[in-house]
This record gives sequence, C-alpha cells and structure tokens, in this order.
Amino acid sequence: MTQRTVEQVPLFDGTRCPISVVTPESSVRGGIVVGPDRRGVTDAVWQLATGLAGEGWLAVIPHLYHRDGVDVVPDDRDRDGEAARWYVERLTAQSVHADTDAAFRWLAQRGVTTDRLGVVGFGLGGTVALMVATQRDLGAAVTVCGIGVVQPVAATLPALVDIAPALRCPWLGIYGWDGGVPEEEVHKLRDAAHSAHVATDLVHCCFHADQSVAPEAWARTLNWFGSHLR
Repeated sequence: MTQRTVEQVPLFDGTRCPISVVTPESSVRGGIVVGPDRRGVTDAVWQLATGLAGEGWLAVIPHLYHRDGVDVVPDDRDRDGEAARWYVERLTAQSVHADTDAAFRWLAQRGVTTDRLGVVGFGLGGTVALMVATQRDLGAAVTVCGIGVVQPVAATLPALVDIAPALRCPWLGIYGWDGGVPEEEVHKLRDAAHSAHVATDLVHCCFHADQSVAPEAWARTLNWFGSHLR
C-alpha cells in the first residue's frame, strides 16, 4: 500500500504549511504537487494523489487554507458553495505560490530534480496548477476543469486566459463536455495557451458527476507526465 503522512513545512514568514504526502511503494519516478479543490484537501484530492503514487510518483498536497486553520471545508452544496467561496476569496497569488513552493522544496530535499517535478489539480486545483506553471520552472503541468478561466475566482487571483501565454513548462488542459466551463471560454484558454513558447494541449473529456478525474482524463494525465517528466 501507498503511505499517507502529513508534515509541517516551514515558510519564509516563519509559519508552517501542512502538506499531505502520499509515498509510492515502488521506486520514486519523480514528484507531483497536487492542488486542493475549492473545499480543500478532500477525499477526491486524496484519491488523485494516491493514484499518482500508485504509478510511482511522490505526491504532495499543500493545504492552502491553513492560514484559516482549515483542511477541508464542510460540504455546503445546499448553500450554493457559500462557505467554500469565502475561503477561496481569501487566497492570494502570493499565498498560493508560498505554499506550493514549500511543497516543491520538500520534494527537492528528497532528491527530486526540477525536470521530474510536476503539478496537477482539478477545479480550483487546476487553476493553481496553471498559475504555478506560469511562474516556476517545472517538468510538466496538468489542469483538469480549472475554474476562473475568463473571470478570476477571487479578486487576488488571475484569470487563466490572462496568464496562460506565460506558461513555462509543457501544459495539458482537460475540460468536460458538460458545460461546467462554457465552451467559448475553453476555446479562449486553448488559444491563450497555444501562444506560449512551450508544448500545450487542451482536450475535452467526459467526467463523473462529481467532476473527479475520469478514466480518459486519468489516462491523458498519466501519459502527459510520463512523456515530460524524465
């Protein structure tokens, strides 16, 4: 079985960021930072990290809501996502990069080189993955149903179409046909990403009702990391 642990990683402001770590049983192929979704480190995020570890990747989930003392926001689907929205709107680009950088440092301290570092996430985590891929040198990134494509999900976070041209590593975008993100917005993101000076691709797939990573999206994600993290 893969091993799950939670560690506290120092930040440069003197605080600590909790990171959830899923370690593969086999030899480590590389390291992948998994962005939490809008509710935080949910079971679906754990499942994504565990699946990656099962493929030999050392998976690390930074807890982005730790400044507010929360790992997972209670499921508030009956309240139109009000509780989760409050936490999302408190994120800043600076806090996201501070926490993901802490996860990357933790991986680097365990011998994972830059060309074998990746980032992935769905929903808000997909937004985080694209943000990181425009600011850090990595081996590859995957965004699954990333939100905030044209309109930012928070005033302090960028719209994805505005930052996609600055991608610094190979990036794969995966979106569903269900209309969760309007098709015209997906096309705008594809065009913006294609203007970057790295390999990019954006595809449509079918997803489960809960928007977790479905078989086709999962296969494409593994192929992308397998091709670029060497």
